[in-house]
Amino acid sequence: MSADEKKPSRTRAAAPRAAAPSRAKGGGDRRTKPAAEAVAASAHVEASVKKGNGGFRKPEYHGLRQRYHEEVVPSLRREFSYANPMQVPRLEKVVVNIGLGEAIQNAKALDAAVGDLATITGQKPIVTRAKRSIAQFKLRTGMPIGAKVTLRGQRMYDFLERTMNLALPRIRDFRGIPTRSFDGRGNFSLGLREQLVYPEIDYDKIDRLRGLEVSIVTTARTDEEGRLLLQLLGMPFQAS
Repeated sequence: MSADEKKPSRTRAAAPRAAAPSRAKGGGDRRTKPAAEAVAASAHVEASVKKGNGGFRKPEYHGLRQRYHEEVVPSLRREFSYANPMQVPRLEKVVVNIGLGEAIQNAKALDAAVGDLATITGQKPIVTRAKRSIAQFKLRTGMPIGAKVTLRGQRMYDFLERTMNLALPRIRDFRGIPTRSFDGRGNFSLGLREQLVYPEIDYDKIDRLRGLEVSIVTTARTDEEGRLLLQLLGMPFQAS
């Protein structure tokens, strides 16, 4: 076969390659239209959202946290006449602590306490250890002596709601919580004698009764502000 007979085949193969860029430039490919329309629609939505409220979406709360934002905050602002909304006291964190002096002699007590605390709070506890040695109690530095959980956010509000509405009414001869457990800066400590007041604990699965301490840390500057905050949230204080 001569060289002249091969030339037409080369020109036919090169023709589609030259035509491909022209279709891309002119937008003739139909497969790119849906993608372009989707990008344009999303850009239009983002522009409208940013134009309307600055792109900020109001968070959705439920339960006790919703009650705080809808009822407690307006009541506190009327009572104390706060000039800035950020001055309104709020809950910062809740610390649930179990002290275990028996863990020095019985190592299994620590596992049982950690399991009870995890069941009550829904969060894995951390083990607290001794910071110094005490010879009288046969205690050495680093030995496990308790467990605690720090709750924040929605989980903190859920725990407080269960404590105030379910756990405290289950205490025998309950007549309200005394208000003398404030520390002078709006923080409140609540002591419970047994973990059975929480309905999540099964009586048949515990080895012994253990008390626990609930520390409620707030941003209030005085005990009066902290007491009114907890009272509006539903804490059953004793009548003064």
